[in-house]
Amino acid sequence: MKKININEDPVREERITMEIVVDAYDEGERAMGWHSYLDDKITFPFEARVVKSSSISPLKKDEIVMALGMADSDDCEHDMFVEIKWNGHEFAVPLEQIYPIGTEGDFAQNTAEAIEDWHYWVDKGYCF
Repeated sequence: MKKININEDPVREERITMEIVVDAYDEGERAMGWHSYLDDKITFPFEARVVKSSSISPLKKDEIVMALGMADSDDCEHDMFVEIKWNGHEFAVPLEQIYPIGTEGDFAQNTAEAIEDWHYWVDKGYCF
């Protein structure tokens, strides 16, 4: 992954280090830590906006999709994927491709924070 020059967020770094990958000793354990964290914190379903295109996804920037749940952990060994419904089809897309619409309320704020944590991880160029 290419590291993007974004400002370091000490609070987010602490959460990632101490809550998400705290006991992870290899790539597989880091992936499982992330999958568990996201699955616990994100409240599905929710509407989301596509924030960037991806070569492995047909979604275009600014499209609206319905996020249904985390993809199976076996599918998230190298990246985090969420199941979505789009144009009558259900399939998985990279989590960094979407962002929730309407982040008011505790459940929505927890969802947004967890997704922002993953976006931060990806944007910093961190990997499993």
